[in-house]
Amino acid sequence: MLNKVDLIKEAENAIEWIKEYVQNVGANGVVVGNSGGKDSATVIAMVVKALGKENVLTIAMPCNSNVNDLEDAKLVSNKFDVPIITVDLTNTYNELELEINNSLNELDKELINEAKVNIKPRLRMTTLYGIAQTMGYLVIGTGNLCESLVGYTTKWGDSASDFNPIANFTVEEVLAIGEYLGVPDKIIKKAPNDGISSKTDEEKMGVTYEQISEYIENGKTDINAMKIIERLNTNSKHKRKPVPTYSFYRKKYLE
Repeated sequence: MLNKVDLIKEAENAIEWIKEYVQNVGANGVVVGNSGGKDSATVIAMVVKALGKENVLTIAMPCNSNVNDLEDAKLVSNKFDVPIITVDLTNTYNELELEINNSLNELDKELINEAKVNIKPRLRMTTLYGIAQTMGYLVIGTGNLCESLVGYTTKWGDSASDFNPIANFTVEEVLAIGEYLGVPDKIIKKAPNDGISSKTDEEKMGVTYEQISEYIENGKTDINAMKIIERLNTNSKHKRKPVPTYSFYRKKYLE
């Protein structure tokens, strides 16, 4: 983890980068998926400082979610005095799952649990982009480096965005930035979870964020954790790369 002085410097650099990026693109502001967690709360704090509260819209998107997450999302929005709107995706998800399974039944198949889990963040990202385009805003990302390293993201879901100011910060660094910017203590101390399942992030991954951060900083950590981290990293490489395309002489048009 960066020392406190360097981390604050990088956080302020990232805040200035947000401001410049939005101005250069010519957007009116940003939308943030407000989950009530540490990452989205820290990003909200950063964009408010960069753009002013009048150019930030936060979106809560419960989807068979824990009611406490919505209360935490409201806490964050109230803390930074930014608007929050709620788009409840529960019925949309339930209807989509039913329709897909009805079609899959013709093949004697039904959605596996992991597919069900991944539909939810993709619905959320669809919602964010629909609202952002309507407002003339950008969708700002809220994924951190630890999540990316082990692929704890959903392709075209929470991993998607127009730009991301915390993508190269570890979880510990995001927490420290959040604390520096005044994110409520309740959010800082909240066990990270995806807001979808009943398990915490660390329970689902089988390693702790501290171990992932240690691996990032030193190239090693607990031997058993290292095996899990390296396996997850290898298996998730496709999530960190552009979509593979067959290239021939027309590839210049894709550059």
